[in-house]
Amino acid sequence: MEVVVIKSSYWQRLHNHEKRMFFWCNHVISHTFLDRTFGLLTHMGGAMFTIIGSLSIALLTSGLWRSAGWQSFAALSASHLVAALIKKKVQRIRPYLALPHTKVGRNPLKDHSFPSGHTTAIFAVITPFLFISGWLSLTVIPLALMVGLSRIYLGLHYPSDCIAGCLLGTGSALFIVILSR
Repeated sequence: MEVVVIKSSYWQRLHNHEKRMFFWCNHVISHTFLDRTFGLLTHMGGAMFTIIGSLSIALLTSGLWRSAGWQSFAALSASHLVAALIKKKVQRIRPYLALPHTKVGRNPLKDHSFPSGHTTAIFAVITPFLFISGWLSLTVIPLALMVGLSRIYLGLHYPSDCIAGCLLGTGSALFIVILSR
C-alpha cells in the first residue's frame, strides 16, 4: 500500500508540474505575434501539409531525396496508425476541455489528445531527411519543435502529448529508415 501512495504522489506532482508548464505556454507567453505565428506553424504538422510534402518530395525528386521522401511518407502512415490506436486506448481529454481558463483558438479538435498527432506527423516526416542532409537539421528540427510548442500554446495538447508525439514520430521514422537500408 505504501508504494501505491508514493507512486500516486509522484504522478500527482508530475501532473501538477505539467499543468504549470502548460499554463506558462498557454497564458504567460501569450502575445498577438505568437498567436499568428503559432496559428500558422501548427498546420505544418497537419495531414494536408505532411502528406503533400512527403509525397511531393518522393515523386518529384531523385536519389537520396526520393528515398527519404518515401521513407517519410511510410513513417507518417505508420506513426498515424499507432497514434490513432494510442488515442483510442488512452482517451486523454484535451486541456481546453479539462482545465478552466485555457485559451484555445478557432475550431478546437474534439478527439483525444494523447499523443499529439501534429507533433507525431512532423517528426515522422522530417527524420528521414536528417540522414541525407546535416545542414537541413538546423532548420527542420527547430521548426518541428515549434509545431509541438504551438499545439500547447493553442491549448490543444499537454506537454507530454507533444513529447510522446515527438518520440513516436521519430521512432517510427527511424524504424522505417533502418528497415529500408
